[in-house]
Amino acid sequence: MNTRYDILILGAGLVGSSLACALEGRGYRVALAEASEPRSPPPGFDERKLALSAASLNALSALEVLPRLFSAPSPIQRIHVSRVGDFGSARLEAREYGREAFGGVVLARELGAALEARLAELRGLDILRPASVTGLRTDADGVSVQLRREARDDEIQARLLVAADGTRSFARSALGIGVFEHDYRQTLVICSVATERRPDGTAYERFSDQGPVALLPMGAYYGSICGVASEDAPRVLALSDVDYAGYLQTRFGWRAGRIQRVGERSAYPIVRVLAERISGTRSILMGNAAQTIHPIGAQGFNLGLRDALTLAELLDGDDPGDLELISRYVEARREDRERTLAFSDGLARLTSNPSLPMHMLRSLGLMAVGNVPGLAAPLVSGAMGFRGEVPALARGKA
Repeated sequence: MNTRYDILILGAGLVGSSLACALEGRGYRVALAEASEPRSPPPGFDERKLALSAASLNALSALEVLPRLFSAPSPIQRIHVSRVGDFGSARLEAREYGREAFGGVVLARELGAALEARLAELRGLDILRPASVTGLRTDADGVSVQLRREARDDEIQARLLVAADGTRSFARSALGIGVFEHDYRQTLVICSVATERRPDGTAYERFSDQGPVALLPMGAYYGSICGVASEDAPRVLALSDVDYAGYLQTRFGWRAGRIQRVGERSAYPIVRVLAERISGTRSILMGNAAQTIHPIGAQGFNLGLRDALTLAELLDGDDPGDLELISRYVEARREDRERTLAFSDGLARLTSNPSLPMHMLRSLGLMAVGNVPGLAAPLVSGAMGFRGEVPALARGKA
């Protein structure tokens, strides 16, 4: 089999699938290749939660993905930020910024299922699944990708390759693009929790020397994220449910009342992986293949989605792998990407520094953000996904 496409997307994760949706009706022949089998619905209490910014909700609604969710996103109406040992805290209310919510929380696998349902309706899209990449080469005329499908080898050719194949991207390595890595030496322990007080639309972020703790409102319960030192992670994961509830209570505090139940825990080591560049000959890196960042502030998928929206918006019906177009994409993503990366990494380092001067600086900062009118506006705007050149779909425009 030898097939030619205009655009080949490697990776049918959340970002790759979103790009495929955004390309509908733009006149290109598109293929989406993914190694895994389709996801199995439906998700439940123990599923991972995902915070979507207001910009992402706008875009996913315009792409007709949100209506296919099993349940509507749980709105984040306010954000409460504090740190153990620091005085002061910041409480941000969406209504004070003229909005009903800063964003919403969904089950990650449910969003994946909604995207798959939308993909099945798209015209001009070929889904190649399961298909593993075994080889890749590029030249000035196009990209050739070798895929292993059902014990046979296929060669797929495209004018533009979009690598959305994750943190350990095969395509990135094959393109000779190196990475900058930083190990935060932290592990995130994630689980659902039921608390004495029913969630009221508040998302909590509490920092400490050990790492961040967050509670995201999700209907009648919360999605919890607890950062622990990597060397302590095996001990924390081995705790009984009762003991872990006590541990999380100690780390988080009592703002949501007593923690009454914890779900199954999963663990994710936190490593920052940034591509040295996000483009190559007739190729673009996107999502985690371009940047895997600290989950603090919930910016990862939201940033990757804006990658996808920007590319779709720039395509004008001509050669999608044209050098000038790729250069325009890189420039269009520069400000948003750099500011988001600086925010994520800076916040992670700032909030984990135990020094006395940093303690004083953070405390004063929390008090100022919570009490000085207008000071938090740039932070709020960025958290909602409105940084740099915001794609039209993220602004709620068709």
